[in-house]
Amino acid sequence: MRAWLLILILLTSMPAHAANLAIAVRGVDGKPIANAVVSVHLIDRPTPAPSTGHGFAVQQKDLQFSPFVLVVPVNSDVSFPNLDKVRHHVYSFSPAKKFELKLYAREQERLVHFDKPGIVPLGCNIHDQMSGFIVVADTAWAVRTDASGNAVLSGVPAGQVSLSVWHPWLRTPGNSMTKQVAVGANGGSDGFTVSLRPPPRAVGSTGY
Repeated sequence: MRAWLLILILLTSMPAHAANLAIAVRGVDGKPIANAVVSVHLIDRPTPAPSTGHGFAVQQKDLQFSPFVLVVPVNSDVSFPNLDKVRHHVYSFSPAKKFELKLYAREQERLVHFDKPGIVPLGCNIHDQMSGFIVVADTAWAVRTDASGNAVLSGVPAGQVSLSVWHPWLRTPGNSMTKQVAVGANGGSDGFTVSLRPPPRAVGSTGY
């Protein structure tokens, strides 16, 4: 069944000609869409690189990856702790980061360095139902929508920006949509709709 996303962008004025971009991602039925990643790149101006973070983790718990979608700045380390009673074999074939964490047991963990921006799908060689995604961002403004389908990008400079929305089940090339938005001091709103395909059955309710 075809579903639709409505992305509503609210521009709230801030000092120094910047704005908060409040993003609301909703289905056609009004229900929130979680795990959509919203990012901004400046147009005709250099986009600030994100600050390198720390403490990022993707747990293996209850035979699932948690969180289902994780956003990290480029050049971040991500740990993969196993909290299950069974062993896992985590891998990705992504061009942004190919890696393989061979079988490791409960209360063990592995560390992976993500040095290229892009989408990194995750899988487990032992448990086919497990899937997840790491979004490695090259911009200071990248955030995942919460369970209420909301996200805020703070301090975006005034002017033309390119706003992208990615979700694993978007029915678009690369699972993303991009829109040019004018960020100004007077506030305002904008939006667009995109098609959303059903998630694989194995993902269940964690998909969105």
